[in-house]
Amino acid sequence: MAKQTFLRGALILVIAGLITRLLGFINRIVVARVMGEEGVGLYMMALPTLILATTITQFGLPIAISKRVSEAEAIGDEKQIKRILIISLLITGCLSIVFTIGLFLSAPIVAHYFLTDERALVPLLAVTPIIPIVAISAVIRGYFQGRQNMKPQAISQVIEQVVRIIIVAFLTKLFYPYGVQYAAAGAMIAVIIGELASLAYMIRLFSIHKSFELRKTWKSHIQGGKKTLQELMTIALPTSGSRLIGSLTYFFEPILVAQSLAIAGLTVVETTKQYGGLTGYILPLLFLPTFLTHALAVSLVPSISESAANHHYNTIHYRILQSIRLSLASGGLITVIYFIFPAATLAIVYGTKQGGFLLQFMAPFFLLLYIQTPLQASLQALDLAKSAMWNTLTGAIIKFIVLVFLSSRADFGINGVAIAMVTGVVVVTLLHLSVLVREIKFKFPYIMTLKFVIILFVTGWLGLLIREQAYFPSNSIMEILLTGCLLSVIYITLLFKFKLLSKEEWTKIITK
Repeated sequence: MAKQTFLRGALILVIAGLITRLLGFINRIVVARVMGEEGVGLYMMALPTLILATTITQFGLPIAISKRVSEAEAIGDEKQIKRILIISLLITGCLSIVFTIGLFLSAPIVAHYFLTDERALVPLLAVTPIIPIVAISAVIRGYFQGRQNMKPQAISQVIEQVVRIIIVAFLTKLFYPYGVQYAAAGAMIAVIIGELASLAYMIRLFSIHKSFELRKTWKSHIQGGKKTLQELMTIALPTSGSRLIGSLTYFFEPILVAQSLAIAGLTVVETTKQYGGLTGYILPLLFLPTFLTHALAVSLVPSISESAANHHYNTIHYRILQSIRLSLASGGLITVIYFIFPAATLAIVYGTKQGGFLLQFMAPFFLLLYIQTPLQASLQALDLAKSAMWNTLTGAIIKFIVLVFLSSRADFGINGVAIAMVTGVVVVTLLHLSVLVREIKFKFPYIMTLKFVIILFVTGWLGLLIREQAYFPSNSIMEILLTGCLLSVIYITLLFKFKLLSKEEWTKIITK
């Protein structure tokens, strides 16, 4: 089985992430144009419940499997790898059955009492069957990550998005005449079919490359798997705690938003539209650069774990700095574009200029989100997952306090929700950094941060100058494309000039 280095594995996931993000945007554009803000709002209100259920089902096992499989492979223990897979499949299989039934039975209560919009019931019920599919996918994905083979995960992501795009337009249009709630359900069904296609590909690849029979002697592996279970749980429990907190935050967020905006005087329809605009239009734009940060996080876990086991602390520090540097570099240019052309960006992508101020306000703060995921992966790889969990909890509590306090006031409304979101991002990222500084004596990269701020300032200033002087046609699409191309050249040149990007790194990727 092919095995990649840290940068090569990350690059494979970056390419796949870029493709899937672009395909995902196409999917969102189709959904937004067919269903409108109200339909997107219903879709986004149902989505957190799904994510909560699947997060609990996965139980933090993908990272635990990745780490333990990598350790077992290092000593050539194929029996242990088989045992890890069997125990993991047993756990996720049982949990997926429980939560599939639980979500199906509790959907009416969630839609009526928590989401305050009974129309959310239909998409909630439609998406329920995805839970066992995602659970099995998580185990196989963790296995390939532990083998440091990122290609199966990368290709499966692309397959999932392609299948979803092919189906989503047909299903949403098919069900739309019955109501926006059924159109939202059609979008959810497209997600299920996409995930099923992705799982089918990974199972096929697993059956080809595995060096053992999974079905043989599985009972003996379960009976003797107590130690393996304990080893998995030492990583999975705190990791699951962090993800559970994040999913609970995502689950309760639309509930608190709905209740708070109702106090501020908004109707149910107004709340659904405004929340749909923020979470369905603005946040996907802000999350676009995270395909790189996710790729780095996945590759960081086995890389840092190996370095920690060998006491190569300089390598650990270098990898963390490298992930911060690359994450900031990936998000800087698009942040400048969002800040200079917020309304035009929304108009081009979604056909609406509503929410331009929120995009412009939130973009600079989300630079911290881009480094948050690699930082959390570093903590998990260094057996500091508990600290990461408490940091996530602290950020969630502060976020909710700010959300309720501000969004329930008529003079803030949906702006209060945006402020709460960026507050949570800032708090969690700074707490992650503080743990690394305290536990491994990580030196905060002040000079690198200053260089990056200078690059952003220069690029942003030139972008504003170009816009004000109207060097390019005023047509929104042409203006952004031409300005973006020019700023890209300037931005990348400055990154290499200030050594935030290294020619040596890219040479290693190409030659090794």
